Amino acid sequence: MKIDIISVVPQLMESFFAHSILRRAKDKALLEVNTINLRDYTTYKHGQIDDYQFGGGAGLVMMVEPLVNAIESLQKQKKYDEIIFLTPDGENFNQKMANTLSLKENLLFICGHYKGIDQRVRDHYITREVSIGDYVLSGGEIAAAVLVDAIGRLIPGVLNDETSALTDSFQDGLLAPPVYTRPQEFLGWKVPDILLSGDPVKIDEWRHEQAIERTKIRRPGLDEA
Repeated sequence: MKIDIISVVPQLMESFFAHSILRRAKDKALLEVNTINLRDYTTYKHGQIDDYQFGGGAGLVMMVEPLVNAIESLQKQKKYDEIIFLTPDGENFNQKMANTLSLKENLLFICGHYKGIDQRVRDHYITREVSIGDYVLSGGEIAAAVLVDAIGRLIPGVLNDETSALTDSFQDGLLAPPVYTRPQEFLGWKVPDILLSGDPVKIDEWRHEQAIERTKIRRPGLDEA
């Protein structure tokens, strides 16, 4: 999979992609992430990529021309399955969407800034608009990093244990059950006996029951979403 990210400040994401699971995915040639500096595609002086809103109002808007230049230049090199704009008013990102996007070959993310991007880009180029929550960030870089991480770990071969992602929260409409590790007893707090029984069927049943109970308490209605 290849993911290209158009950003005003691409250096913000360099460290994030250079470590842990995403670094492993890159080293295995399973995931390629490229950050593109939008200022490289502007024809305006001093690398300008934003301007005041027509009609007045506070806040700057990312200009149509640099974004179109960048998108069309990248499209000449590859065909994108999705061109995604990270924006607070997009559809909420969830595990189901991560699963769907992990099956794609080429994705392009556009990180918004200021008051967003010129609507004409959204009308003519964007295929999907995504939000990571009902709040506003200074830019879309953090949101893009979240999507890359959630999508990248689902690519076969990225995780050492490929079944791990299948038991994460939200994969089956439930939160994950409680987990324990050594020591078996600490400060009088004991690991549930069932997990020490060695009976995989009973352990799976217990975990499923715990997942249902935890979901009912913490996220009622999640399994109906």
